[in-house]
Amino acid sequence: MKSPNFGIFHIRKWFLQVEDSLSGETGAPADGEPLRKIVIAACIHNPCAGRYEQDLSAWIEGSPELGREFGRRIQEAAGNQKIESYGKAILVGIDGEYEHGNALLTNPAADPIRVALGGGKSWVPSTGKRGVPGTVLDIPLAHKDALYVRSHYDSVSVSFNDAPNRDEVLVCWAFATRGRLNARLGGLKAADVKGLDGLV
Repeated sequence: MKSPNFGIFHIRKWFLQVEDSLSGETGAPADGEPLRKIVIAACIHNPCAGRYEQDLSAWIEGSPELGREFGRRIQEAAGNQKIESYGKAILVGIDGEYEHGNALLTNPAADPIRVALGGGKSWVPSTGKRGVPGTVLDIPLAHKDALYVRSHYDSVSVSFNDAPNRDEVLVCWAFATRGRLNARLGGLKAADVKGLDGLV
């Protein structure tokens, strides 16, 4: 067992990835501001690795502190830029269960991030898998206040050269400052979002 160094968790490393898209794949210039995508990840020791654990409530109950730190870090990384989209994912080392990582993606962890973003009415799109260092993880993105905004359906891919170890979990949150460049599939526009029920 590794001694906790952040609440109930032992965090080995934090990761930050930022990408800016200034034009589309065919070279068409951005229809407005560039698209910035930000991924923040925490590499956490998994005390349940190698065994079945029926009760995962300790991780769920401890996860709000983790969410607050993700919230602080996205505010720092975004600076003055407004975040419009979010998504989350986990990558569980091969001695762990997929369920171990999912315990850190529930609402207790997500709600402090919504607060840090100034609200988030929509549910957070989520995915994950078990893997090893170098595994590619595709994190889905959607508008944080209205799920039906088609222009904001997107994803961002990440991989980490030295994580997760067999007994670790990577918890990842992804954010974007706008929808896809030159989105033109119709539907609800981000400018028309009501933000009342997480759908429209």
